[in-house]
Amino acid sequence: MKECLEKRACELAVYMIETGATVRSAARHFGISKSTVHKDLTQRLESYNPGLYFQVRQILDENKRERHIRGGMATRRKYKRE
Repeated sequence: MKECLEKRACELAVYMIETGATVRSAARHFGISKSTVHKDLTQRLESYNPGLYFQVRQILDENKRERHIRGGMATRRKYKRE
């Protein structure tokens, strides 16, 4: 069971590093919840693979800094359609 969690966390990390994906898009891609993605990347990965964790942490921090902009853009698209 533990090997499965380690493997999933590493696969998620590699996917996010290669694509620059958000937590939501990674969750959609792997068919799991965004809470699981977040827990795998922020808690489990740090103990399994610290090098990979620090690379993913940079992407997560960047996405967090930009999320208010993405939200505004989504709202703008919503009201342009109406």
